[in-house]
Amino acid sequence: MSAPSATIDDRIPVIQTHALGKVYSAGTEAEVIALRGVDMRVDRGDFVAIMGPSGSGKSTLMNLIGCLDTPSDGRYLCDGIDVATLDAEQLAILRREKIGFVFQGFHLLPRMTALDNVAMPLGYAQVPPGERAERARQALAAVGLAERAGHRPNELSGGQQQRVAIARALINQPPILLADEPTGALDSKTGEEILALFKRLRDDGHTVILITHDAEVAAHADRILVMRDGELHEDTDHAGGRP
Repeated sequence: MSAPSATIDDRIPVIQTHALGKVYSAGTEAEVIALRGVDMRVDRGDFVAIMGPSGSGKSTLMNLIGCLDTPSDGRYLCDGIDVATLDAEQLAILRREKIGFVFQGFHLLPRMTALDNVAMPLGYAQVPPGERAERARQALAAVGLAERAGHRPNELSGGQQQRVAIARALINQPPILLADEPTGALDSKTGEEILALFKRLRDDGHTVILITHDAEVAAHADRILVMRDGELHEDTDHAGGRP
């Protein structure tokens, strides 16, 4: 069964949570309250950083936003769709169509070219091979790597590999780009280049959610949300803006 159609209305948040909670090993001595009553709204075209130390709950929140886990309490609307109403197959379709994932470790297949790595999600969506290749070329061009389409990951720098991973995340044109510590494996100069790319993607209408423990990385976002002991707080000291 197909997931509900994409929401195009800009007035509807791409991410909205109401009293979202997550408890692990509930009712046992090992019970851990990872999230407590999280209310969150992210609008289309926002660039938001979720910051916090290890154990603060930011990874749990990321997994819930990415539909990789389910909440114990509360409600999550992804691009206007209540994820609690979806079965496992529909959730998989929603992840594919609504969320592009970017990870610290790139997760590229070493034997495949940049073009083939980027095109891979289109194969799962049963897009014809010719269209797959053309869309992958366009995605690589969008991240400044058109001339590297035929190179394998070991022939690319760390920054170039992350750009390939970003192009792959964008290939299905999802409304949400969810980036988990995307500069963690990069030197500071290359990290700055990747963050500048996220800003350009935001300017092109993409919604970027950046998960990080690094305040300097988070400062590139327009808004900073801080996780503390499972609770989410707005960073009112962050000026924001769109440099």
